[in-house]
Amino acid sequence: MAGMTQTTPAPQVWPTLRARDARALIRFLVDAFGFEETAVFADGDVVHHAQLSWPLGGGIMLGSVRETAEDLWPVQPGSFGAYVVADDIDALFARAKAAGAEVVKEPYDTDHGSHDFIVRDPEGNRWSFGTYRGEPRKGA
Repeated sequence: MAGMTQTTPAPQVWPTLRARDARALIRFLVDAFGFEETAVFADGDVVHHAQLSWPLGGGIMLGSVRETAEDLWPVQPGSFGAYVVADDIDALFARAKAAGAEVVKEPYDTDHGSHDFIVRDPEGNRWSFGTYRGEPRKGA
């Protein structure tokens, strides 16, 4: 995996979100950002579970919003935010913008050496993409 070292383990945290139109959001995340559609379990327009993998490792899970009292994961659509590690930030920004992502902040350099940008998807979720891969774990 690109960017992985012996002290940086493969990602095993899977952020999750809900969407009003999960199928449209899946298409957007694939087209705009380059996520890979790995699995989608659905009945018609209702997505029960979807896994989108990120090319550099890890990914997200998502599904359709459920408006029931029995919902065990009542995450409101549009309330999600994530930081995603990417390599060519300027090209990814151009791709996301061309696909209709709402620009929150154009590419910029951070004080910790990352090159980032921030956008929103059609559901209102915030996505920050940058080159910062995190610090090595202590004692690893």
